[in-house]
Amino acid sequence: MRNLLFGLLVLLLGSCWPSSFSFKDKGGMPEEWKTFSLKTLEIEAATCPLNFAPLLSEKMKDGVQNNTPLLLNTTFGNGEVNIDGKITQYSVQPLAIQGNDNASQNRLTMTVQMNISIKKPKEEQWTLTSTRFADFNAGTNLSEVENKLFEDISVQMVQDLINKLLSNW
Repeated sequence: MRNLLFGLLVLLLGSCWPSSFSFKDKGGMPEEWKTFSLKTLEIEAATCPLNFAPLLSEKMKDGVQNNTPLLLNTTFGNGEVNIDGKITQYSVQPLAIQGNDNASQNRLTMTVQMNISIKKPKEEQWTLTSTRFADFNAGTNLSEVENKLFEDISVQMVQDLINKLLSNW
């Protein structure tokens, strides 16, 4: 009886054993993906500072290179993954309206719409729309905090792109 139980235990545990394992995280990316290219973002939002599109593009390139196994291909369209897009919204809205109809906080909102073209293992087209915001004191002039707010928002947008590439959800 003991031998039968031992045999069943070995059989059950043996069927649960992984066929292979590795300490290298492959994430959700196909092995065929080696390189990516990213075209400098365009600006469609009328109030967006002109230097934000190239800055955000460079942050995205750095983020993908530093957080995924993909290498940058400097010629757009020659990667297995090719990304282009545009800044479609850049606006400030008042928040936390007080009794005298004045806002105590303002919110800077930025939206980027990206098209992701996949060449391998099969051709696919994805879209990613990332809308992020940062709040600031209404008594502060936007120009005084705009670069800091942009930094905060761009970190989140870069993470959205990385999440899309790693998981395609």
